[in-house]
Amino acid sequence: MKKYFLIIFVVISFISFSINSYSQQDNTLAAQNDSLFPKNIPALLMSNNGSVIKTKKDWEKIRRPELEQLLENEIYGFVPSGDVKMTSAVLEQDDNALEGKAIRKQVKITFTNKENKSLSVALLMYLPKGLKKFPTFLGYNFNGNETIYPDPMIQSSPVLNGNNKQSGRDSLNWPVATIINAGCGVATMYYWEVAPDKEEFTTGIYPLFYQPNQVKPLPNEWGGLAAWAWGLSKAMDYLQSDKQVDAKRVIVLGHSRLGKAAIWAGAKDQRFAGVISSGSGAMGVSISKNKKGETLSAVIKRFPRWTAGNFKKYLNQDANLPFDQHMVVAMVAPRPIYISSASEDQWADPSHEYLSAYLSTEVYALYGYPKWLYQAPKIQEPIQGRVSQHIRNGKHDILPYDWNLFLTFAQRELK
Repeated sequence: MKKYFLIIFVVISFISFSINSYSQQDNTLAAQNDSLFPKNIPALLMSNNGSVIKTKKDWEKIRRPELEQLLENEIYGFVPSGDVKMTSAVLEQDDNALEGKAIRKQVKITFTNKENKSLSVALLMYLPKGLKKFPTFLGYNFNGNETIYPDPMIQSSPVLNGNNKQSGRDSLNWPVATIINAGCGVATMYYWEVAPDKEEFTTGIYPLFYQPNQVKPLPNEWGGLAAWAWGLSKAMDYLQSDKQVDAKRVIVLGHSRLGKAAIWAGAKDQRFAGVISSGSGAMGVSISKNKKGETLSAVIKRFPRWTAGNFKKYLNQDANLPFDQHMVVAMVAPRPIYISSASEDQWADPSHEYLSAYLSTEVYALYGYPKWLYQAPKIQEPIQGRVSQHIRNGKHDILPYDWNLFLTFAQRELK
């Protein structure tokens, strides 16, 4: 009998040791027997006090708020508190745009603070005619609203100071007619109107939130990515007020640096029904540890304006981060997310974008969605699901191939 008790004691002791070893680990994931899998990636499902997150309730009440506070304080920066009011006005509308297939709207959104300083941003919309419920893609454009489609009625951005970009020059990146024919809508703004993409903080939205004698954001306040994400949320405020838009089916979308802003907007603002991040790389979707191309430190050196001042302390600390971008992706759960990149876009590093998507499915699994098995991503073989991903042949861009998959994704996930 004593022999059996001794065996039981040894087994219980071993189990207890194993559980304690897991719960006391240093909040990281192991390499999973893959030499290409970066070491020491911070764990998603372990809270700050070392407890393992096992349910979606604990994720939503404990871990997600922890990550949001960490990422805001250390990377993106908090939106300052301030008495800034928003108003909107439809400046132009045509119910027979695109040969009668669409409604075109041009909306002026104005922000005004208590000192009566104001900033106006133009929101351009094309909505499918005759439909009551449809997905709408909301995202920034790089060169002005007039560049997304060769429509002479699109008003030029005042930020361009009369330097009118060629009408429709970026229409390959914004296949408006294809989007409308698929039964979806599109809404876009020129990102410089919200916050200029340069190393100064005296124009755009920043000054409206300054305290007396303040000339730039505080170290834990927003950089460009958070400011652009804030602008997307404000556009969402307008879309919710527009009865011609199905505000429950708005997908926030962005490419490159605007893909970085889109993923943060989607993580922060749960009103967005889905998120699409294209070629966003560092500080977007891609895991920072062992990253190729544009690394975390490269972003800090070349684009310090994009992130909070606090982020600069992580220069040359890519391997020692207490966070990584899979945390941002996971904050989108349980809403659908699509991550895309291109085979020749090593600056974004498609393999590390795939890795981030893979890791995020740990959280999606709490909501009943399948957890991915880790494997090398394949080019031109999309992964379709609540977490979707593809790597297209070619370079850093957003092209009709990508849009066709985005449209399928939207129609499938936001029926």
